[in-house]
Amino acid sequence: MAIFKVEGDRFTYKGEQIRILSGAVHYFRVVPAYWEDRLLKLKACGFNTVETYVPWNFHEPQEGYFCFEGMADLVGFIEKAGELGLHVIVRPSPYICAEWEFGGLPAWLLRYPDIRLRCSDPLFLSKVDAYYDVLIPKLIPLLSTNGGPVIAVQVENEYGSYGNDKTYLEHIRQGLLQRGIDVLLFTSDGPTDQMLQGGTLENVLATVNFGSQTAESFAKLQEYRPGQPLFCMEYWNGWFDHWMEDHHTRDAMDAARVFEDMLEAGASVNFYMFHGGTNFGFTNGANHIKAYEPTITSYDYDSPLNEWGEPTEKYYAIRESLSKYADIGQLELPEPKPKKNYGIVKVTERADLFGQLNLISEEIYSVCPEPMEKLGQAYGFILYTTQLSGPRNGQELHLQEVHDRAQVFLNGTELGVIERWNPQPLKMDVPHEGARLDILVENMGRINYGPLLKDYKGITEGVRLDNQFQFSWSMHPLPMERLEQLQFEVLSDCNSIEGPAFYKAIFHVGEIADTFLSLEGWSKGVAFLNGFNLGRYWNAGPQKTLYVPGPLLRHGDNELILFELHGSNSAEVAFVDAPDLGKVAAVTPEF
Repeated sequence: MAIFKVEGDRFTYKGEQIRILSGAVHYFRVVPAYWEDRLLKLKACGFNTVETYVPWNFHEPQEGYFCFEGMADLVGFIEKAGELGLHVIVRPSPYICAEWEFGGLPAWLLRYPDIRLRCSDPLFLSKVDAYYDVLIPKLIPLLSTNGGPVIAVQVENEYGSYGNDKTYLEHIRQGLLQRGIDVLLFTSDGPTDQMLQGGTLENVLATVNFGSQTAESFAKLQEYRPGQPLFCMEYWNGWFDHWMEDHHTRDAMDAARVFEDMLEAGASVNFYMFHGGTNFGFTNGANHIKAYEPTITSYDYDSPLNEWGEPTEKYYAIRESLSKYADIGQLELPEPKPKKNYGIVKVTERADLFGQLNLISEEIYSVCPEPMEKLGQAYGFILYTTQLSGPRNGQELHLQEVHDRAQVFLNGTELGVIERWNPQPLKMDVPHEGARLDILVENMGRINYGPLLKDYKGITEGVRLDNQFQFSWSMHPLPMERLEQLQFEVLSDCNSIEGPAFYKAIFHVGEIADTFLSLEGWSKGVAFLNGFNLGRYWNAGPQKTLYVPGPLLRHGDNELILFELHGSNSAEVAFVDAPDLGKVAAVTPEF
C-alpha cells in the first residue's frame, strides 16, 4: 500500500498532508565519510527529504561488471538518510544529465555502432534491462512501502528536452513496476509545451524544473496537469562552470525570494543542488550548444552547502525563508570539518610519458586511427602514432572531428595543440627522410545534454595532411589506471618540468584535515593522491585549486602524482587551507 501519494492537489504521507522540502546531494560526488555531515546539514536547514540521481556508468563501468561499494554504495547512502529521519527521492533513469560524464550513460554503449540512445531501440533497451535487473532489486527493501525511506522514483529525466518516444518511456515505467517499485513514480521536464508533451506519461506525476519565473512555470504545468500537486523537481538555485569561463554565482537573497514564491504557491521543492560536491576523476560532463564546453572538476554549483560542505550565505537566507512557512526549530549544525595548510611540497621524481608507454598501455595497430570506445577504453587519454613520408613543405595537419584536445608532436617536438572547440590545422614541414607523428588526445568529458549526446572520443574520423588521409597507425590507450607500473627517475633539474610526463611528490601528514591542492605555475593535467584521481586541473580557469577531502589523506607519508601535459615554472605544489574557484561571474536567473 502506498505510503506517500497524491490526493487531489496535495501530497500525503501516511494519511497526513505533507510538503516535500528536498535538496539534491549526490553520493557519487561526496566521499562516504562525509555523507552524514552533508545530510545533517540538509536536515538542519529545515528540509525533510534528500534527492539523488543514480549514474549508470558509476555502477556498471564495464558491461556486466557492477560496482556498489565505496562512493558507489547507493544502498548505504539511502540507509544513512533514513537513519537521520529523511525521506529519499531516487532518480535512477538510464540518463541523468547532471553535468556528469555522458549524462550517466556508460561509455561501453558506444562499442555498439548502431545503438540508438534513449529510445525504444531494442539493443538499448536490452542494456537498460540488464542494468535494472541488478540495480532495482537493491532499492526494493528501501522503499517506504517496505518500511524504508524511499518515497518516490523517477521515470527517465528531462526526456522532453531530448525526445518524444512514449513507447520508450512506458518501457522504463513498466521496468520499474515489474521489478517491484510500488512507490510514487514521476517525470521531470522543463516548463514548456514541447518538453511537457515529449517527456510526460499519463498516470505518472509530472513535475517541472526551473530557476526563476515561478508563476509562469507552474501555470504551464497546470495547463497539462490541472488539479495535481505543484512540484519543482529541480530548483536551479545556482549554476555550474565550464573551463575557460568565470565561476558562476547567484545572489543569495534572489535565490531565497524565488524559493518563497514556491512556498507561497503551496508547492513542494527540490533544490538542485543543495550540495554539489566534486567531479572526481574523469566524471565531469560537457555541454555542446554552439560549441563543445567541458565542465570543471568542482561541482560547487554555488549551492547552499559549498563544495567542501560549509553553509553559505545562501544556506542561511533559504533557512530564514523557510522559517516563515514552517516551524523548523533552532539551527543545530555539526562541527565544521577542519581545514589545514600543509604548505609547499617539492616534486622530486619524473617519468616521461613516451618512455612509459609499454608499462601502462598495450599497443594496438589499425589502418585508421580509431576512437577510444572501439578499443574498449572509456576515459583518459589516447596516443596515436604513425610514420610520415617526406619531404613535405608547408602542409596543413587536420584532425577531422578530434574529441577533444590534441597535442601534436613531430619527432618528439611539440608542434602545437588542436582543440575541438577551435579546430584550426597546424602547419608542418616533413624532412626528406620522413618523421614520426604522435598525437596525444584527451577525453575532456562526454556531452551530457542535448542532441549531440552520442559523443565518441579520440580521433573520430581521420588525420589528413592537406586533403590526404594518413593510414597505418599504432595506438596506446591511456585510461590512467596502471600508474603503479610507472618507473620514476630523480628530478635533478628543476627546469625540466615539461610534459607530457608524470611527476611525483611525497609529503608527510600528521593531523588529517581537509585541504586544497594549489597548482600555481602548472599548466594542465590530472592529479592523483594516494591512487585516488582528484580530477583535472588547468590554468585556463576558473578553478585554481582542487578540493582534497581529509579522508583521502593518511597519517604519515602521502603520494601525489601529477600527469602534466605541458610544463610548470616550478617544481613544487602547495596544500592550502582555502580554495580558489577563480574569477566570479554573477548568474542572471532567466531559466
